[in-house]
Amino acid sequence: MNSFSNALKSEIARVARKELKDEMLALRKAASSHRTEIAALKRELKALASQVKLAQRAVKVAAPKVDAAAAAEQPRRVRFSAQAFAAQRAKLGISQAQMAELLGASALSVYKWESGKVQPRAAQLERIAAIRGLGKREAAARLGKA
Repeated sequence: MNSFSNALKSEIARVARKELKDEMLALRKAASSHRTEIAALKRELKALASQVKLAQRAVKVAAPKVDAAAAAEQPRRVRFSAQAFAAQRAKLGISQAQMAELLGASALSVYKWESGKVQPRAAQLERIAAIRGLGKREAAARLGKA
């Protein structure tokens, strides 16, 4: 029985090697084609990266220099602070409703801006910036006209 089991084991091993040989050949071919594709993609990526660098250099060279006139045309960035806004209103000695009337906004908006719950929109920021330079008399005059 022992020679029979040895013969069976050797036959099973031979058949398994034969089956695996075909499978391994297919896997080797697939791995080889994958490596070829990866190498091609790496070459393409390197070429594209160099094109991007060249384009960035061209943009830097071709970018026009910003002169003072163009800088003046760009809207200036206005910073907003709720505490400073409330202090400005207090300095002018006016109520939130009167401040809203000066700005063309609602009293609720002024309340929310002062409490810091909401930030004013860009158009309102420009109006707020214009009000910063007002004195008490000029603010009162504008409120009297409005």
